[in-house]
Amino acid sequence: MFLRSVAFACGARVRVVGTPIKRDVFFVANHLSWVDIPILGGYNGSAFVAQDGIASWPFIGWLCTLNNTIFVSRADRMGVAKQINQLRDALEETWAVTVFPEGTTTDGSLLLPFKAPLLAVLDPPPPGILVQPVFIDFGEAARDIAWIGEESAPNNAWRLFTRPGNYRVELHFLEPFDPQDYKGRKMIAAEARNRIQEALSASLKDKGAV
Repeated sequence: MFLRSVAFACGARVRVVGTPIKRDVFFVANHLSWVDIPILGGYNGSAFVAQDGIASWPFIGWLCTLNNTIFVSRADRMGVAKQINQLRDALEETWAVTVFPEGTTTDGSLLLPFKAPLLAVLDPPPPGILVQPVFIDFGEAARDIAWIGEESAPNNAWRLFTRPGNYRVELHFLEPFDPQDYKGRKMIAAEARNRIQEALSASLKDKGAV
């Protein structure tokens, strides 16, 4: 509820499309801004996977800890096994984990390739876990909300808090699938990306952007 109130304070007026799974689920979402975390966390109650540098960011790092964020290092290749174990523990403890497999943010007009190593916890999948793709749609406000380039975290957070007016956000919880039906994390990543890409393309078509 606190994360939901943070999103509201930032101007987000959220409409949920579809039904989020409550437990034993690995959410895979597109990524536009740090505010994705309070928006998603406020509605699916999951833990998150984020790069370790975020842990030291003012305010945003603290927000991440509220949902037991798992901070992973892109540079620590030797620590991959430990990070996978952390993810598996988080799935057991919180029942739900969200990852942004693009590895960075976009302006919402495209979907970057998914980084399959971020789905290593699903290779092989823990028993009973489903994957639910999530499409975050900021609509016309996407370019204002998106965190692109070299903008600092505090500046981006302040820009969102001081932005006049509200903006609409749609959280599309897409049809889940069983990762056991796919051979390895690359195919799991590809299936999740295809489903989010279909939702993004449909949204752009509705807006007359394609």
